[in-house]
Amino acid sequence: MSFEEDIRAASDVIRDSEEVTIISHIDADGISSEAILALALSREGIRVTTRFVRQIDPLTLDQIPSDSSLKIFSDFGSGQQEMLKEKGLDPGRTIILDHHVSQPAESGDGGDFIEVNCLKHGFEKMSAAGVSYFLALDLDSVNTDLAKLALIGNIGDMMDREHLRLIGPARDILRDGIREGSVELWEHDLNIYGISTRPLPQSVAYSDDLDIPGVSRDPDGAARFLERIGISPLSGNRWPVWEDLSFDQKQAVSSAIIEQMVAHGKDTARLFSDHYLFPGEDRHQASLRNASEFATLLNSCGRWQRPELGGAICRGDRVVAYREAEQMLRNHRSKIREVMLYITDTGVTELSHLLYIHVGGRFPDTIVGIGAGMALSRLNPEKPILIMCEDSLDPSMTKISMRTRPEVVSRGVDLQQALARACELHEGCSGGGHRIAAGAFIPHELEHAFIEDVNRIIAQQYAETCPYHS
Repeated sequence: MSFEEDIRAASDVIRDSEEVTIISHIDADGISSEAILALALSREGIRVTTRFVRQIDPLTLDQIPSDSSLKIFSDFGSGQQEMLKEKGLDPGRTIILDHHVSQPAESGDGGDFIEVNCLKHGFEKMSAAGVSYFLALDLDSVNTDLAKLALIGNIGDMMDREHLRLIGPARDILRDGIREGSVELWEHDLNIYGISTRPLPQSVAYSDDLDIPGVSRDPDGAARFLERIGISPLSGNRWPVWEDLSFDQKQAVSSAIIEQMVAHGKDTARLFSDHYLFPGEDRHQASLRNASEFATLLNSCGRWQRPELGGAICRGDRVVAYREAEQMLRNHRSKIREVMLYITDTGVTELSHLLYIHVGGRFPDTIVGIGAGMALSRLNPEKPILIMCEDSLDPSMTKISMRTRPEVVSRGVDLQQALARACELHEGCSGGGHRIAAGAFIPHELEHAFIEDVNRIIAQQYAETCPYHS
């Protein structure tokens, strides 16, 4: 069936249901997906309850209720269908909305689950929030007001990372948000993070994609650079954020950065990207002003075991939930910075095709991958980084997170495939994710062998893409 036919099959089952349980992932994509579904279903008069789950595995299956409600899994499920069958879920009463590699169940009776997976239809750059949005639209066209939430999920899952803009169906969602008035597109703008909250020197200094001599990774150097071109602190010695600058000021900053990079022979291919602003959000709640920072706030809620706070914010709570989430966000950023500094200060082991480090139980396993991704630009960005830590749910297991850069993906590296293939070689391992970011869970005793396998598989990926790569 086509993507549209898969959507229609799922919505037909939903319309015939009186009660639905949503089981969703805890990251920004999962939280925004849950909010889209819960709001759309509630508008249909359907009773909705939610369970947020970190992952689907034998240790978390008991969090899925065994009642008669229709079960909807969002942002996972496609790769865990065998486990869902073993749980005893009725395929005809179970919907999976996902964008990860699908692995249908091999055993059990009762047919296939109702699966809507954009990846199966060739839409690689759309997240589960996008799938949930199209399902909501099929239920009722009034749900275009949920495009903003779908946009947050897509950006949170880095669907714009490779091309520096949303493409395909995800861009159709963007257009809905613009028409609806909740989204403003800043096209081909400077590729920096924190355009609504970060002091400008920090935004420019810590862009993962830009290598500006005298500026990158040096906020003081960035401040001097900006002052030389006429961008100075405001009253009270407070630096403006990118969103505060006039068009002419932005042009001046962009031109100066281009000149600096070209003069030193640096690549400017990733200098500009699209930004997605939410003009309806209060300027005093700046972390909700654009998609990337909104997604970071949701991630902080999920990574610190309070995904329901993020869900409340998606539904419009700008008082109690927002205040608590802001405190969580500050802690989230502080801890991620600790992870990043630990990695860079301790150093990584470098193999032929990857970097790796084991942080033990020093940090929560929900944030180590994010810290590793931030550390990559300070190490050897030409190689993916693999970080290991203790699994908080099962002391006998090691959690693995991998991150790389878009340029490495463009040369044939696929982290999801690498981890999946390595898992196939060993019993007791499971993994998944995306080309640019993926994760796995393995028994402690397999760590060394697993890393060697992943390194060898990535080498093979390079060889298949470029036979002369060494």
